[in-house]
Amino acid sequence: MLTVQGLCKSFGSRQVVSELSLGLKAGQTLGLLGPNGAGKSTTVAMICGLLPPDRGQVLIDGQAMVGDADAKKRRIGLVPQELALYETLSAQANLETFASLYGLGGETRRQRVAAALQVAGLSERAMDKVEQFSGGMKRRLNIACALLHEPDVLIFDEPTVGVDPQSRNAIFDTLIQLRSQGRALLYTTHYMEEAERLCDSIVIMDQGRVIASDTLGALLSRLPMAASLELRLAGEPDEAALRAVPAVQSLERQGEQLRMGLTTLEAVPALLLQLQQQGVQVLQLSSGRASLEALFLSLTGRSLRD
Repeated sequence: MLTVQGLCKSFGSRQVVSELSLGLKAGQTLGLLGPNGAGKSTTVAMICGLLPPDRGQVLIDGQAMVGDADAKKRRIGLVPQELALYETLSAQANLETFASLYGLGGETRRQRVAAALQVAGLSERAMDKVEQFSGGMKRRLNIACALLHEPDVLIFDEPTVGVDPQSRNAIFDTLIQLRSQGRALLYTTHYMEEAERLCDSIVIMDQGRVIASDTLGALLSRLPMAASLELRLAGEPDEAALRAVPAVQSLERQGEQLRMGLTTLEAVPALLLQLQQQGVQVLQLSSGRASLEALFLSLTGRSLRD
C-alpha cells in the first residue's frame, strides 16, 4: 500500500534523511522508531508530499506520487505531531471544516463527522469548544480529523505526546480498530513500549539512516540475551551446572536472588528441573523478553532518549 524508495533530504550541509526505504501493507502497522532528531518527522513530511525529497520516491499502491496536486495524496491521512485544530470552534465544527476541505458535503459529511466523533469518543462533547478539552481529548479529535476522507494509509507522528494514560489507551484501541479495517498504519514514536504493543514490523532510524528493519521477534533475536529470568531461591544452587546450560548467557547471584540472561525462554523448564534435582526450592519467579530499548542500545551504543 505504501512503498518508500531511497528518500534523501538535506538542509544546507546537514543531511537529515539518507537513503531511507520501507514498505507497508494493508492491515499492517509499521513502527518508525528513533530518538528526537533521528529524521522521523522529516520522513513523514516527504511521504505526505509536504516536503519534496532531494532523491527517492513515494509510491501509493504501486504508483509514484508526484507533485502537490497528485490525487493519490487523498489516500493518505496524517495525524501531525503538533495539534492542528481550531481552539475556538466546537469539536463538530472542527470536523465539518476539515470535511469541507476534503470536498465532503451534504449527508456524506454529516455521516463522516458523526462516525469520526464516535471513533474519538467525543459524541457527547460534539458541541463543546476545543479550548475546553483536555490534552488527550484534543489528541483524539486530531486523529478523528484525519479519518474523515477514509484514507487507505494513516500516518501518526507521535500521537500520544503529552497525553494521560487513559487517553493513550483510547488512542491505542482506535489504532487497533483501524488496522482491523484493513488500513495501513505508519506509527512514529520514541516510546519503545508503544511499538512493542502496536506494531507488526519495525524500522529503527538513527541520524537519518535505517539501522534495523524487521519484525519485532526477528529484531530481538539479534540480542545475545533475548530473555531474562529472575528467581528467589531457598537453598544453594550449583551455579556452574546452571551456566553450562547452552541458553544461559549470564548469571548473577545476590543472596536469595538469582538473575540469568537467556537466549530464549524455552530454556526455563529445563532450568527449573535442574534446580529441583539440586534440592533448591524456587520461592518466586519472573521472566521477560528483552526490550527494544536494549536493542537500540546494542545497535547504537546509546539510549533511545539520549
